[in-house]
Amino acid sequence: MLAFQGGLRLWYHYWAMAADQNADLRKRILELVGQYARQKFAPRPFAPGQDLVHYAGRVFDGDELTHAADAVLDFFLTANRFSEQFEADFAGHFGVPGAYLVNSGSSANLLAITALTSPKLGERRLRPGDEVVTVAAGFPTTLAPILQNGLVPVFVDVGIGDYTAISERVAQAVGPRTRAVMMAHTMGNPFDLDAVQETARRHGLWLVEDNCDALGSTYRGRMTGTFGHLATFSFYPAHHITMGEGGCVIAAGDTAEELGRIVRSLRDWGRDCYCAGGETNTCGKRFAQQFGTLPAGFDHKYVYSHIGYNLKLTDLQAAVGCAQWRKLPGFIARRKANFEYLRKALSPYEDRLVLPSATPGSDPAWFGFVITVREGAGFTRTDLQRHLEERKVETRALFAGNLLRHPAFLDIPHRVCGDLRNTDRITDSTFFVGVYPGLDEPRLAYMAQAFQDFLKAR
Repeated sequence: MLAFQGGLRLWYHYWAMAADQNADLRKRILELVGQYARQKFAPRPFAPGQDLVHYAGRVFDGDELTHAADAVLDFFLTANRFSEQFEADFAGHFGVPGAYLVNSGSSANLLAITALTSPKLGERRLRPGDEVVTVAAGFPTTLAPILQNGLVPVFVDVGIGDYTAISERVAQAVGPRTRAVMMAHTMGNPFDLDAVQETARRHGLWLVEDNCDALGSTYRGRMTGTFGHLATFSFYPAHHITMGEGGCVIAAGDTAEELGRIVRSLRDWGRDCYCAGGETNTCGKRFAQQFGTLPAGFDHKYVYSHIGYNLKLTDLQAAVGCAQWRKLPGFIARRKANFEYLRKALSPYEDRLVLPSATPGSDPAWFGFVITVREGAGFTRTDLQRHLEERKVETRALFAGNLLRHPAFLDIPHRVCGDLRNTDRITDSTFFVGVYPGLDEPRLAYMAQAFQDFLKAR
């Protein structure tokens, strides 16, 4: 017995030494990664006319690289401790029961709409042929999940200047088969949540907020993403924080727990089990339930209640997200300041340009600075964009313009409430430039001068 105890102490001694050596080596590796990041990605002065003034981009430092290296050294690869940390922080920030990381904002949109078709919702579920109110002036992956689930989009027009749905049209669009509303807070600018929520309550509609461009925006002091039954987020490099690729779904309100479990099921192959990775028997009835025509007591971890996907992201991505998350308040403040800089610089030209405006009651964390060339301005959007691009100022159209005019959507089943006059005008006359945190004062000044040189010459 004494010999056994002595051997055990010796084994523990060598194990502890090895653990200390590994910890020391890991620390050295991460220090070197930080040193590499400082050298490799050190900022350099802006060269006007040579360097691109990007419309968006990743803003990072050594924290992101060391977080990523830390995750790689775990070599867990799929979702693990960083994913759990990010989901907990994100859910806590929004005051919701859970957050569900996915591999993109587009996947988040897919899961949000598909969740509303779940048989677990009974009579409340969306069925093929049911209608969803949305806008045509948006990004295609807000619309695509509606069609992919056999639902019928009902399009309403948007305002020029705020680029969000005209709230009266949303109310008018509701018909006998309308069951949901799904729209984006365009460019970070919240749509009229008072009016849309009231329409949803009056008619018993599901409300999904596409919050991919609006992380940090508020409406009447409350964060967007907490008004609907479900909300989606994107962490693509152009967005407010980035994981490279990545997205998230949250659920709020009385149905949050129920919808959250459905979203997680659809994300994780469609399985009925909601155990976290590496855990078993969270429900306490793993071998004591009956599902479908399976044998009684069939292992709950391998019961499938949805036709699902595998849309999880990697822990390496989540590690980058954890580093970015700490910087979100500064990123938001920088976006707002950059927006105000451009608005002030371009305000003398409002006779020819429609400048962006926040919706009443909102404080947007702007995604971009949207401009519409006025009718009779004496030049076209293309004229102005060509000038800016020649000066190396990046521009982008307001996403797809009118989605119904694109090849993929020409023959889709749909309904239009009223007309899409403003949406078509956006297709012809609207574009945006950047306000992202990577734009410093020299870049903003250069961009403003490029606008001014064009407009003063006209």
